[in-house]
Amino acid sequence: MKLNKISIFLGVLMLLSSCNKNPFTGKKTLALVPNSNVLATSFQQYDQFLQENNVIRGTSESQMVKSVGQKIATASERWLNANGYEGYLENYKWEYNLVKDEAVNAWCMPGGKIVVYTGILPITQDEAGLAVVMGHEVAHALANHGQQRMSAGQLQQLGAVVGNVALEDENQEIFNTAYGVGSQVGVMLPFSRSHETEADKIGLTLMAIAGYDPDEAAKLWQRMKANSGGGAPSELLSTHPSNDTRINNLQAWSDEAKAEAKKFGVTSFIK
Repeated sequence: MKLNKISIFLGVLMLLSSCNKNPFTGKKTLALVPNSNVLATSFQQYDQFLQENNVIRGTSESQMVKSVGQKIATASERWLNANGYEGYLENYKWEYNLVKDEAVNAWCMPGGKIVVYTGILPITQDEAGLAVVMGHEVAHALANHGQQRMSAGQLQQLGAVVGNVALEDENQEIFNTAYGVGSQVGVMLPFSRSHETEADKIGLTLMAIAGYDPDEAAKLWQRMKANSGGGAPSELLSTHPSNDTRINNLQAWSDEAKAEAKKFGVTSFIK
């Protein structure tokens, strides 16, 4: 029991002493993994990914990805500078690439390394639709969601170690099964869904400041819902909010995003 108490104390101490403040939400966020390590790993993995995949260059679609991405990046910097976070993007190395892949997907690694798959373009349809996706993905990077997920994973592992040390051998298997399911469904999945919701809201603001109509975000997710054919898992068991939840949220937040964009002199939007 003594070792158990020491482990719990160290875990709590690590948690309390290793937090960053999210400039977009004002929340304290997990930061057990140094940001320098996160960025170094991100840049290395991104370069490797590009080497191993078919990067589309010199087309109108690839140019659109770069153009929209740069507008979102500029909007990010404008918002951060205006809200007292000058230098927040100092270690970012923005890069925007279109990759030939039928997957309906896009992502942004920590440090501004973005990939859009060709498979999502029929659903985004145009610049505004693409801005919804890229604003969302950039928001993940700006809010340090990658660092938080890595940190949460470490805490999840710490909890498993503490539990196994505290229990006798015959109870460890029961604990591991219950802990695995409970920590995943009760902690990790809600944690992931909260990140997706944060990225939706932050991304909506960024696309509006970049000059794209935030009303297009809900329309994009209506098309995503139609494309999924209703086969999405239960929200409770998913890493993402349901399509309906996202659509409702985006519709509710659109006017707020327009009001934020107005502070930067943006009053008309690309649809």
